[in-house]
Amino acid sequence: MPTVEQSVNVNVDATAAYSQWTRFESYPQWMEGVAAVERTGDTSLHWVAMVREEFATVEGETREWDARITEMTQGRRVSWESAGSGPGKKPNAGAATFAPLDDSSSRVTFRMEWEPEDDQETPSQVLDAVNQVVKADLGRFKDFIEAREPAGA
Repeated sequence: MPTVEQSVNVNVDATAAYSQWTRFESYPQWMEGVAAVERTGDTSLHWVAMVREEFATVEGETREWDARITEMTQGRRVSWESAGSGPGKKPNAGAATFAPLDDSSSRVTFRMEWEPEDDQETPSQVLDAVNQVVKADLGRFKDFIEAREPAGA
């Protein structure tokens, strides 16, 4: 499975970064292509994402899937994996970790693994696109969390 891992330093403590990251419903505010994330249970989420234009078969194409939260360690780590199987249900999994750098800043590291949608997707093409999206998403997360949480709060 292709894997992407990237980090960003944010000017908020690890607890504040973790707290914002686990507000899953806020993802559309800073994640490109995420239309909605709905918490459907204590450890379950339903995702709706827009397919990037270069990979879509029709304009406005979306993909939906369910995920299960597999770990939530307060202020340190959250991980998940896709739930269910069948047509159009490709496995994916990931984690975000939050490491203190000092009292008012932390490093957020995001890691994701996924199964490409079909044999038509060129793995290197998809990996390059996902790396670009993740880098931009982490930058937007940094801007979002720093605008919401004053340093040292």
